[in-house]
Amino acid sequence: MSNAMYNKMWHQTQEALNSLLDKESRKLVEQEKNPVYIFQMLATFYIKYVQIFRNLENVYDQIVHPQKRLLIRKILDGVMGRILELKNDMVELELSEFHYFDDILQDLKLAPQQLDIPIPKYFLKEKIEVIRERKKILAQILADSGLDATSMKLAIKSMPFEEAIKLIQIAERARQGRLRALFMKQIYLQEYRAKQARLLGEKVADTGAAALRIQKVWRGFCQSKRTEREREEEMIFLGMNPPPLFDQVSAAIIQAEKVSLLRSAVQLRHEEGYREALVTIKNDLQQTEGPDIKESLRDQIRQWFIECRNLTGSFPEYPSVEDGGSAMIFSHKTPEQVIEDIVAGQEEEEKNKKKKKGKKAKKEENKKVVKEKPKVKEEEEEWKMSRSAFLPSMKEGSDVYKDTWMNKDESQNFPQDYDEELIKKEKRKEVEAEIRVQVDELMRQELKNLKLAVNKEIELPVRAGKKGKKKNKGKKGKRGKRGKKDKDLTADRTIESLFKELVEEGLLIQARKVNLSDYIGEYSYLGTTLRHVSIEPMPSLLDVRQLITLYGILPLGSAAVHEKAPLVKSLLLAGPSGVGKKMLVHTICTETGANLFNLSAANIAGKYPGKNGLQMMLHMVFKVARQLQPSVVWIEDAEKTFYKKVPNNEKMNDPKRLKKQLPKILKLLKPDDRILIVGTTQRPFDAELQSFCRAYQKIILVPRPDYASRYVLWKQIIQRNGGVLTKALNISCLAKVTDGFTQGNIVKVVKGVLTDRRIRQQTQKPLTPAEFIPLIAGMNPVYKEEEECFKNWYAKTPLGRKRVLSLRVGGREKETEKGKKKEEKERKKNK
Repeated sequence: MSNAMYNKMWHQTQEALNSLLDKESRKLVEQEKNPVYIFQMLATFYIKYVQIFRNLENVYDQIVHPQKRLLIRKILDGVMGRILELKNDMVELELSEFHYFDDILQDLKLAPQQLDIPIPKYFLKEKIEVIRERKKILAQILADSGLDATSMKLAIKSMPFEEAIKLIQIAERARQGRLRALFMKQIYLQEYRAKQARLLGEKVADTGAAALRIQKVWRGFCQSKRTEREREEEMIFLGMNPPPLFDQVSAAIIQAEKVSLLRSAVQLRHEEGYREALVTIKNDLQQTEGPDIKESLRDQIRQWFIECRNLTGSFPEYPSVEDGGSAMIFSHKTPEQVIEDIVAGQEEEEKNKKKKKGKKAKKEENKKVVKEKPKVKEEEEEWKMSRSAFLPSMKEGSDVYKDTWMNKDESQNFPQDYDEELIKKEKRKEVEAEIRVQVDELMRQELKNLKLAVNKEIELPVRAGKKGKKKNKGKKGKRGKRGKKDKDLTADRTIESLFKELVEEGLLIQARKVNLSDYIGEYSYLGTTLRHVSIEPMPSLLDVRQLITLYGILPLGSAAVHEKAPLVKSLLLAGPSGVGKKMLVHTICTETGANLFNLSAANIAGKYPGKNGLQMMLHMVFKVARQLQPSVVWIEDAEKTFYKKVPNNEKMNDPKRLKKQLPKILKLLKPDDRILIVGTTQRPFDAELQSFCRAYQKIILVPRPDYASRYVLWKQIIQRNGGVLTKALNISCLAKVTDGFTQGNIVKVVKGVLTDRRIRQQTQKPLTPAEFIPLIAGMNPVYKEEEECFKNWYAKTPLGRKRVLSLRVGGREKETEKGKKKEEKERKKNK
């Protein structure tokens, strides 16, 4: 796609965003009672914002104009944050982490795949050099300390010369033996044929009959092949089978990837030019326009002095540096307007004196209003959309787009380089602000001289000194209190030394490179239907993947989003073994470039003993995590920290070390800290429920894969491991047979079957389902009883309890409504 195409896509997306912002601003005022209508409204906004987000992310990644990219980035972060806010509103309304939009998608004519939230590429692009450097340092420390996985591999043992010769002799004799056996087999077959010929007797060969037989077989073979080919073509035409080169990457895609790489290079070149232009243009403005700006500011302030003297009889007080100097008075105002404000201020002071008498009457009225407030609360049962922290920034961005880019003629800017006039417009303000500071210093002195010369007024420095002392005292007190709270235990050490120590202790580990797209699954197409029948569906794997994106990846990837969006400090992934909980933790780190700290009970056992040692360890971990954010703190087997009763074999490890510290850590985390605590657990029911749920803000239940997800899993994992899909391999059969088995089980089975030798044999011997069954039979599935245990445990969590309660209340209301309708029908019949 060309620059013009991406510009067109941006304009279309911006129009859609503007119309959506108008609709949302109208809905902010409206009040509703019907929860179904409210959810439909929120879900529609959510889906539309996701579509806008997908388009904007694509535009931001490919467009090369540096000033456009700055504006698109601002709007993109706003849309991202708004999606998180709407998600939070839907969770509070439905009391569930999982939502289903089947009916809304049908109305909007969208496929479920279009609901997938993309991960912005700039998360990694903008700090790729930092991530590479950090990985090198981490690998070097691991290699030096002997903890590297490659160095831990066993070294190849040297073999004595005589033993090596003996081994070669054995292999050679075995080869000769196989050749001799093959030769003897051929001799045996020749003798057997000769013997059979003697027994049957020699017959005269009929060449005509032989030719007819060969023709018959050959024609039958050709016809069967032709029929098979026609059948395949028909299935491809009907869309039942993929075309022959469906899995191969087309030349167009390869070319598009090359173009995108070229675009990223052009982006970097244009951004460097833009940064240089910011400095050079500012310097030019200071030299060319600086003296004129300085002179006009001085004239403006002098006129203010004279006008104030004429109106009030005395010179004005010059605003201090803390108040903003003369900018506070002349912000977007002429000297005449400033004088009008002074006159209006004097009139207001006179009015205020008159109003003081009526304050007591107003207080009495306010008390009456306060007493009446509970009555208003009873009436306020209607739901109103909460105020957004991102709507103002999006509106501001869309206003800039309308004013600057919407109707801008860019026919002369084909390479899409920076716009010099826009830079001048921005830098003039900066130059004026810098010159104003210098002018303020000069004009303060000039005002003092005027006061001395005209009025013989002298400023009293004693009062200012007293005020200053009072302020300083207050500040000292505050600093003293803060110093006690924020005591730095490692003030004398560098971040590099702390980083090295944590790596050597195994508390900072290297994350595996796993993308979120590797977490394979399929959508749940019956979610809305089941909820209409009051059946709570199990979430699909792609629902889980979407939650990881919303709660983990997007906030950690963008600092602007993390500061204003609903804050998620901790996340718990609960589910049976093999469903990919650990993989999702590594995925968050891979997609955001985050550091991974391991504070699992088994990992910290015996490290930094005692109360002071634990305090030092946590201080070091979170100090490094803040400095090198984004960071993920992973706690494997999270239930061990909150054990109801510690097993005897684990008492020595003291698994409950972090129980008291974890809630304190969560309180200290602020919106500026892009740190996420992620716990994973296979047995959440072994933990104390209240303290466990208090520590983890969001709880995600990771289920075993359903039929649709298993079908996709088998297909993709076989292909990724070198397998070839043929008609002989019935994937649907494998998906049905493996009901209850997890993703981990399927991966193990595929890797066990597809050895190097078996991959080479596929051309002659295609894969069949029977080859996978023996390995599956030796594994234990996740039984329904275990799944029910997880469901029952989740129903006891705060959100699960609210959900169950709302369903019960909703069910009773429906029953009462049905009963009323029946009574009305009976009355009508009786009449």
